[in-house]
Amino acid sequence: MSETALESTRRRLTAKQADTVDRLGRAAVDLLHQEGFAGLTVRRVAAQAGVGAATAYTYFSSKEHLIAEVFWRRLAGSPPAEHTSGDPAARVIEVLQHIAALVADEPEFAGAVTTALLGRDPDVEVLRQRIGADIRDRLAAALGPGTDADVIDTLEMLYSGALVRAGMGYASYSDIAERLEKSARLILG
Repeated sequence: MSETALESTRRRLTAKQADTVDRLGRAAVDLLHQEGFAGLTVRRVAAQAGVGAATAYTYFSSKEHLIAEVFWRRLAGSPPAEHTSGDPAARVIEVLQHIAALVADEPEFAGAVTTALLGRDPDVEVLRQRIGADIRDRLAAALGPGTDADVIDTLEMLYSGALVRAGMGYASYSDIAERLEKSARLILG
C-alpha cells in the first residue's frame, strides 16, 4: 500500500482505514457519474460504499472534502511525467497534460474537482495546498534548477485558470490540454 493511501487530510490511516477511504472515494466517483455533483452527499456515498454515515464523516467533513481527497490521491499516486525532450516547454507541456489527463475522461468528476477545490472547507484548504505544492514541484522539475519563480507562478496560474474555464463550461477538459500547450509555449517562448 502506498504512502499516499495511508495518508489522510485528518490523520494517518491504518490499512483497514485506508481501504475504507478508498471504497468511499470509488463510491463517490460512481455516484458522480450517476447523479452529478448536486446529487452527491457524504451519506449517499457512505451507503453506496457499505459504510455507516458516521464512519464516513470521521474521514470527510463534506462532499467537497471527499472529492478533493479523491483528486489528491490520484495526483499523488501518479508518477511524474517522463521527460524525454530537451525542450523545457515540451517538458512543462508533458506535466500539464499529464495532470489534465487525470480527469479528462470524466467530465462529471473534473467539474466536481473544480467546484470542490474552490470551497472554503478547512480540510479542502489543506488539500488545495498539497495539490498546489505537488503541481509546483512537477513544474519546477520539468524546468530544471534556477528557473525564475515568476515563470513557475505563471504556469501554475495557467493550469488553475484552465481548470476554472473548463469547470465553467467554456471548454471541455480534453480541449484544455491543447490550450495548455499553446499557452505554455507562449509563456516559455
